[in-house]
Formats: sequence, C-alpha cells, structure tokens
Amino acid sequence: MKWVSKYFVNGLIVIVPIAITAFVIINIFAVTERLLGQYLPIHFPGLALIVVLFFIVLVGWLSSYWLLKKIIGYGERLVGSIPVIKFIYNSVKQLSTAVFESQKLLNNAVLVPYPHPGVKALGFVMPELSAPLADKFTEKHVCVFVPMSLNLTSGFNIILPIRDIIPLDVTSESALQYVITAGAVMPRGNDSTN
Repeated sequence: MKWVSKYFVNGLIVIVPIAITAFVIINIFAVTERLLGQYLPIHFPGLALIVVLFFIVLVGWLSSYWLLKKIIGYGERLVGSIPVIKFIYNSVKQLSTAVFESQKLLNNAVLVPYPHPGVKALGFVMPELSAPLADKFTEKHVCVFVPMSLNLTSGFNIILPIRDIIPLDVTSESALQYVITAGAVMPRGNDSTN
C-alpha cells in the first residue's frame, strides 16, 4: 500500500503546479475574451492572447519611465496605508518578485553546516545582508536559503560566517533538481560533463 501513497504524492507534485498554472492562464484569457467581446466590434480566435501579451509588454515598458514609476509608487503607498490589503498586496508582490527573479536568486549553490556542525546541506546564497543585520557581526556573514526537499517554497534562511560556506561549481538547474527530487538526481558540474 506504501507504493500507492508514494505514487499519489508524486502525481500531485506533477499535476498541482500544472493545474494551477492552467487555471490562472485560462481565467485571464476568459476574462479578456469577455471584456473584448463587450467593447470591441471585431473578434477572432487568439485576440485575447495578443491583447494580454501587448498589455504586459506595455506595462513593462511604461513602468521604466519616471512618471509611471511615480504613479506606481503613489499607488503602492496608498495600498500600504490600508491594513489588511497592505499585507495581502505586499505578500503577493514579494512572492511574485521571488518567483520571477528566482533564476537570479537561486544561482549560487553552496554547502553549509546545517542543521548542526559535521553535516552539510545544499543551499543558495541570498542577497547581501542589510546594515542592521551585518552590523551585529564582527566578521563577514551571509544569508543562505536551505530549501526543503521536494518543496522549494519552504525552507530555512540561516545566517552564518562566510568561512563556513563551501562554494559548489554546479549548474543552478541541477542544484534545484537535486532539492526537488530529494537527492535522487545529483548536481552536475558547470562543464556539464559530470
């Protein structure tokens, strides 16, 4: 019976991210199709896709200009003054930023002594410590994210001396595969021959 539960969990790991992604994309396009059908006299298959892609590029382009940056900043300050909405907005924004910048964030794979000395865990060096944290140490420390196996969305941020870190010359993709597969797929070197 153990193999059934194992395969059930493995199936969920594969299906859930695909289902959530498909659900979000389908709903975005359905809402766009509905709005376009109400306000545009023309309609053809694929119009929603073109409009959504155009809108994303337009917002990205406009957000790089001074005036829109000011407007966005003002809107974020306004949202930040509403207690419950502030929490929701900031959480979603931080999560989406982490997801879209994860390739940059999870680039630097290292080994760290975790959860106790003598044991090594694979982690990823995070951005440099802020002054309020860095000022508390007499030597240089870094923050390392140690993800939990099978689930990159949870783990532990640990702060440790830079001397305790062992840098790894592995591809970030293979380091992530190592974590996601609970060690079933070992990290490969940057030269891709390992």
